[in-house]
Amino acid sequence: MHYGICNLSIVPIRIEPNDCSEMVSQLLFGEHFKVLEIRKNWSKIRLAFDKYEGWIDNKQYEEITEDTYKNLNETKSKLVGELIDFATNSTNNYRTIVIGSSLPFYSNQQLKINSTNFLYEGEVISGKKQKKLLIETAYKYLNTPYLWGGKTPFGIDCSGFTQMVYKLCGYKLMRDAAEQASQGNVLSFIEESEPGDLAFFDNVEGIITHVGIIMKDNYIIHAYGKVRVDRIDHSGIFNLDTHTHTHKLRVIKKII
Repeated sequence: MHYGICNLSIVPIRIEPNDCSEMVSQLLFGEHFKVLEIRKNWSKIRLAFDKYEGWIDNKQYEEITEDTYKNLNETKSKLVGELIDFATNSTNNYRTIVIGSSLPFYSNQQLKINSTNFLYEGEVISGKKQKKLLIETAYKYLNTPYLWGGKTPFGIDCSGFTQMVYKLCGYKLMRDAAEQASQGNVLSFIEESEPGDLAFFDNVEGIITHVGIIMKDNYIIHAYGKVRVDRIDHSGIFNLDTHTHTHKLRVIKKII
């Protein structure tokens, strides 16, 4: 088995091993993974954080040892708290990094990827936060453009948005909306929900395709065109710009 770590800012994870293939997620700086298959130009990986699988370019990661992989799994995660910042190495060669990126073996503003040491002087996030901070964290992404497979303030999809908000608060969600819907406990009514609970929505085939974070007073923040705030009722999401329902409510889940 081979192992790897992302040493670049944002790397696309694709459904097939070619540059024209659909991007299904993104790999952020410092995230580590197992390498399931290696081809000439591409590697199929499984992320340590959420077990998500896909293909990345062989030029866009560094190999690490199995011991390093295990140590990273056992080390309390430290995440970038700035929307966008940079880390510099000893030759002042820098990496742009975005909120939610990982800081491997971080201590006293220092982090390390293999033999390369980096300096990062920005905000660091670690540990579990109070549930009420989920909404405050979600607002950091407000007006981020929708991007299928995206996980950053430059572009994000609905489940990438909920996953990153929960991750920044110290909680683990799966990558896709349908997977996230299998987590937590079902709530029967919107009135039972609290800010930070998740609402899931399905299509005409009954497949869950959308997720958002419930706010107080029957509002919801979700990624639809952009990260936006709309109303939620028993029918679904009511778009405040078009004055129409855009998503049909399927289930509400309490994760924490």
